[in-house]
Amino acid sequence: MKEPYSYSLHVDEELLRTTKEKLRLARFPEELEDLGDDDWSHGAKVKEVKRLAQYWLDGFDWRAQEAAINADFRQWKVEIDVPDYGPHTFHYVHEPSLSSDAIPLLFVAGWPGSFLEARELIKPLISSPNDNTPAFHIVIASLPGFGPGDAPKNSGFSPSKTAMAFKTLMVDVLGYRKFVTQGGDFGSWVTRIMAHMYPEHVRACHTNFMVMGPPPFYKNPLVFGRLILNSVLYTKKEQKMLEKAQSFMKEHMAYAMVQGTKPQSLAFGLGDSPIGLLAWFLEKYHAWTDNEHYSWPDDQILTFVMMHWMQGATPGFRYYKESFQEKGPYSGLNVFGKWCDVPTGYSEFPKETTSFPLDWIRTSTNLQWFREHDRGGHFAAVEQPELLVQDMREWFGSQVVREAMR
Repeated sequence: MKEPYSYSLHVDEELLRTTKEKLRLARFPEELEDLGDDDWSHGAKVKEVKRLAQYWLDGFDWRAQEAAINADFRQWKVEIDVPDYGPHTFHYVHEPSLSSDAIPLLFVAGWPGSFLEARELIKPLISSPNDNTPAFHIVIASLPGFGPGDAPKNSGFSPSKTAMAFKTLMVDVLGYRKFVTQGGDFGSWVTRIMAHMYPEHVRACHTNFMVMGPPPFYKNPLVFGRLILNSVLYTKKEQKMLEKAQSFMKEHMAYAMVQGTKPQSLAFGLGDSPIGLLAWFLEKYHAWTDNEHYSWPDDQILTFVMMHWMQGATPGFRYYKESFQEKGPYSGLNVFGKWCDVPTGYSEFPKETTSFPLDWIRTSTNLQWFREHDRGGHFAAVEQPELLVQDMREWFGSQVVREAMR
């Protein structure tokens, strides 16, 4: 482990010029004439991609966005020797609180996001509105190859390797012997692995995303029995959860299967075409967002896309393959199916890609706090930051967590 050093984001001018040229030369597909303006069933809408591409070409000011990112985030990089992998340089944000009893909090985002997802969380969380509400030392760690995070040079950089590195970051680099975590998407995966591997350091978790399979009969026959008789014993909400999960697997999981099997082949196209990557991401932002309550600003969409375009999109795709092919207790659904004793809080947002009955979750999770929201989707930190802040303050300020942090 080497000493961390201050970092400021700067995209090479040549890449910006090349991007403009590629945008000028782009060829767009034709939209089917019988698809309505709100029909995204075939993927990203051509009209909307064209509009954003034109703005990227003529109106989007990346340098202004870059300067704002550097002003809003205290960024660092550090080289860490990852067990069974070797040295790798990580990007992270560290925003210490002025409060003497602040709780160290590790935030990890997922794909197709980046550290930018936590932008609206920092200011409210580093301070405390009253004596009964905790303040936090915020650490936002970038997954390898996401945004300015250095891309792995060799295969094998799985979520468990990421968990090992982030533990070193929190404990050995920053000196936080005990801390709490928050994660969505891949962030929920990595932080849960950390809780499994390092419960002496990870004292409590919060997540807004769970990935689970049906609990097997031998683990909990009562929960399994409820599932078998779900048409009678499940609430309407729970039945809709099952329908939504099945629909997501059937209609929306193709992206993950490609990224999880042949990411390099995909990256030749989407890592070379800004239009291709924009369309790929835009369809996810539309499908996974509570569009009734949040509308992505154009600058925000393009800035989020830039976080992956700057490295040719390949690292983010490869992370799926590394995740899906990993063997052992932290692979695939195993990490969520294996009992985790670390106290956990869970915020459920209605437009999340998938959600599951609480009795499923309780078969493998020490669930101590739960809140169901009436708005918000997969990108909770972006869509509903005030709700996520409120939830983290309440859960991490609870007596359960206060005792765990002692």
